[in-house]
Amino acid sequence: MDVNLKNTPSEIDRLIDKYKSTVYGIAIARLGSKADADDVFQEVFLAAYRKGITVKDNDEEKFWLIRTTLNQCKKITLSSWRRRTVPLEERKDVFCALTELPEKYRMVVYLYYFEEVSTDEIAKIMKVRSGTVRMQLTRAREMLKEKLKGGYFYE
Repeated sequence: MDVNLKNTPSEIDRLIDKYKSTVYGIAIARLGSKADADDVFQEVFLAAYRKGITVKDNDEEKFWLIRTTLNQCKKITLSSWRRRTVPLEERKDVFCALTELPEKYRMVVYLYYFEEVSTDEIAKIMKVRSGTVRMQLTRAREMLKEKLKGGYFYE
């Protein structure tokens, strides 16, 4: 039997009802994040809607959805944004430690790591020399390392 999913809402609803746990389960297992799994879930069924997939039987339909789910997971794991970020809980710990630093160190760390401003640009903003900013970053890193000891640093 040929099944044609040519952009019909009823067919997409049927697909979602039938395969939502499969798609979501694969995504959560592969990515380990509810938010990322939600994104994959949405992208997979959106792709099915846009492409209007044509399949011959239920097995082919399921395999197409599984392949599409795995491809979407791969896109997320290979994205440069994901490689540069850390989970919110870890970032929260770092941010809390950051707030305990003296203000002059707090600002350079925040600008450098959270806003991705270069040391030369920070120096211009704060009206100090670039070497001063680099030294403040070095000292701030040492202070943060001490505050986060045991969690991120094993010394």
